[in-house]
Amino acid sequence: MSINFDLNDLQAFRAVVEKGSFRKAAEAISISQPALSRRIEKLESALGVRLFDRTTRRVSLTMVGRAFAPSAERLLNDLDLALLGISDVASTRLGHVTVACVPSAAYYFMPSVVARYHRLYPRIRIKVLDASARDVQEAVVSGEADVGLSFLGNLQAELEFELLLQEHYVAACRRDHPLAGRASVSWEQYYTFDHISVDKTSGNRAVLDLALRHITPAQPSICETRHVTTMLGLVEAGLGIAAVPSMAMPGAGHQLLTSVPLVEPQVVRSVGLIKRRGRALTPAALELERLIVEMKMPLAVG
Repeated sequence: MSINFDLNDLQAFRAVVEKGSFRKAAEAISISQPALSRRIEKLESALGVRLFDRTTRRVSLTMVGRAFAPSAERLLNDLDLALLGISDVASTRLGHVTVACVPSAAYYFMPSVVARYHRLYPRIRIKVLDASARDVQEAVVSGEADVGLSFLGNLQAELEFELLLQEHYVAACRRDHPLAGRASVSWEQYYTFDHISVDKTSGNRAVLDLALRHITPAQPSICETRHVTTMLGLVEAGLGIAAVPSMAMPGAGHQLLTSVPLVEPQVVRSVGLIKRRGRALTPAALELERLIVEMKMPLAVG
């Protein structure tokens, strides 16, 4: 007996399982919702079983669908791994992968990762969600993102954290600022200059407030922002200096910006990959994870 379905039908099935919605699944694999419904109906007809219970409000797997889902996932992942391993075929692979990351990693670090990934797999669509540390966690828990790149904080129980590096905070300043070129600057000295800070919604603010609770700034910040990247823009405009994680800084060749290590104390944050416990990554996501690990900047505190 022949079974009349193909890989597109299995991919449609996996998308509905992952997204829990026909509409979201159709968007994820870039087809119309009616086309997705036809693929699911074709798969169900070929197998002679109903895989989903559908109402006007929700979609859920039937008992048979729950039993079939792991086998379908393994089949698709094994095929993707095999094809990604063939260099002549890898560049033609279709698919999508989503990474959520904090803005301090999104601005200078992730573009180099995305560029390399795109050269290897030009037809796999990459989505970068730049969000707060809290929202990065939510995106990974909900399945909106395959993986997250963030710093260690109050981690939700459903998540696991894989340390990539430990980075220190530096004073970002213009090259014409009095601090530029110094070997280091203490936090007490830092606070004597006009400076920009992040507000209390930022995870970086929580890290700094805890580490610097014994230091009273000589003067308040002249401006507060929500994201580190906005602070860097204000520094470029000459409004002052800013304490930022070293990953947020551009390379040494930047025309306007440079950085000075902040000491007494040296404040460190742990940066790593966030994944949902018990959820296997697709081969496309595994490859993105590999590149992030491989390309992490030499920022570790020794």
